[in-house]
Amino acid sequence: MNKINSYSTGVVSALAVFLGLVVGAIVMLISGYNPISGYVSLIQSAFGSSLNIGEVLRSMTPLILTAAGFLVAQSAGFFNIGLAGQVWVGWLVSTVFVTTHATDSMIWVIPVAVILGTIGGAITGAIPGWLRAQFGASEVITTIMLNYIVLYIGNTVITSLPGKYMSASDTTANLSDATSLRWSLLSNLTGGSRLNTGFIIAIIVLALVWFIMKKTTLGFEIRAVGLNMDAARYAGMSDKRTAVLAMALSGALAGLAGVTEGLGTYLNIFVQSTAPSVGYDGMAVALLASGSFIGIALSALLFAVLTVGGLGMPLVSGVPTELVSVVTATIIFFVGANYMIRWSLVKLDEGDAKDQAKAAAKKQAKAKKEDA
Repeated sequence: MNKINSYSTGVVSALAVFLGLVVGAIVMLISGYNPISGYVSLIQSAFGSSLNIGEVLRSMTPLILTAAGFLVAQSAGFFNIGLAGQVWVGWLVSTVFVTTHATDSMIWVIPVAVILGTIGGAITGAIPGWLRAQFGASEVITTIMLNYIVLYIGNTVITSLPGKYMSASDTTANLSDATSLRWSLLSNLTGGSRLNTGFIIAIIVLALVWFIMKKTTLGFEIRAVGLNMDAARYAGMSDKRTAVLAMALSGALAGLAGVTEGLGTYLNIFVQSTAPSVGYDGMAVALLASGSFIGIALSALLFAVLTVGGLGMPLVSGVPTELVSVVTATIIFFVGANYMIRWSLVKLDEGDAKDQAKAAAKKQAKAKKEDA
């Protein structure tokens, strides 16, 4: 067991990505496509122009925030599958507030909208945390249920807005750049992409969350409760309070991701059939990062490249974008099966050790024979 756990998470994650790409290549071959051409077109589509680079960075933004949120909850022993609903609440609250209050001259509206969206996500995350702390309710069940509750409440809010705020029956009017997170400097530097100040916010917040989790009493308590709730309680920590705070912080980060989607990427909000998928993608990013905050940034970059680059694959090489989903899903599978990867590495090392021992024994026997 010690040998199996001795391999760094970085090595295991890198192998998971490699194996995912290999499986994707095999699927391409079976489907009649050239995997080399497919992956080259993916890279070219992601980095071939400043516009695409800007879109990659833009796509990273909510992934960084939702992954950080998942990591905080996971550190406290929670599996926050409600990130998608928390993203939706942050998106809804912030965008509706700006839509109904903003004019180009009202500078204060954007900061207030960001704060309100973040608080909305925090409350949505704190509810299942409180239910778990007070009644032992499974956060997996409560967050899944809450995803649907906030989704349909949000859709009702959107369709109930006065007509002057709507561009269609199910979509709000687009915000102007002056009433959003858009910054012309970033857009101009990246060929007119949708890159916005949300990316800068995400990087700063990721560093802040690292500091909280690694350098503060709150972070220590969250990790202590996640490792052993009984021991944390015995040490004088309030496990219930810490659990609620951890889920609230997790939800706040997801809510902020929703803010960047509404005020930075789409500039509106519209009726949706499911909660935003970026919440689930953030979970995958966090799992691939394996508890590393630097890993979150790198994993978010990988997923963003797969997302943006995959859109250009059919045009360049004819490979359908669905195969990118196969690669992504396979990477997640191997991350989930990290024990199998670690076990395989141990067996390879044991095999190498045996081969080395046999070679040394042969060399020693040959030396003795020559001496004789």
